[in-house]
Amino acid sequence: MIHTNDTFYLDKTLYDGCPNDLTGRLPKEIRTYELLDKLNISYQRVDHSPLPTIEACQEVDALLKIEICKNLFLRNAQKTDFYLLLLPGEKKFRTSVLSKQIGSARLSFAEPEFMIEFLDITPGSVSVLGLMNDKNRRVRLLIDKDVLTHEFFACHPCINTSSLKFKTADLLDKFLPAIQCEYTLVDLPSEQK
Repeated sequence: MIHTNDTFYLDKTLYDGCPNDLTGRLPKEIRTYELLDKLNISYQRVDHSPLPTIEACQEVDALLKIEICKNLFLRNAQKTDFYLLLLPGEKKFRTSVLSKQIGSARLSFAEPEFMIEFLDITPGSVSVLGLMNDKNRRVRLLIDKDVLTHEFFACHPCINTSSLKFKTADLLDKFLPAIQCEYTLVDLPSEQK
């Protein structure tokens, strides 16, 4: 992969399913593909270098014909409660609004060590698929209601060098039940223009 501060690598091929050659892929990425395949979840994949800018993200979105959902890893002030928030890309995270809905004051972004410990992911790779690694169920999943209005869902396979697109129904009806993860529906306001 060749990239500079101004450019990034994007394989403009849209692949169906798991890579044929897993050489160089991290174990957490391979485990993600194996679980999706085991659950009979069909997905499309785009490979790329880490996405350095919003513009780079938009190129991947255009190739997948979808807007990749924001996956935000949050914690309370005491660092005792952790949350993974899924919201549409155009929505802004409003701490006060979300805090009221889930009954947790003073939310902020969680530190990388918690991402690694609970989800086996690193900054830039936050993904709902990382919940498969949360064996002790330390992370509460929050989904903005507008995410559920889209037929398809997109996220990283626990690493930010690929992006996946699959049916939102498969996330809700196959993936989350398989990993025994429930979710809380939240309603964050859209930005007023």
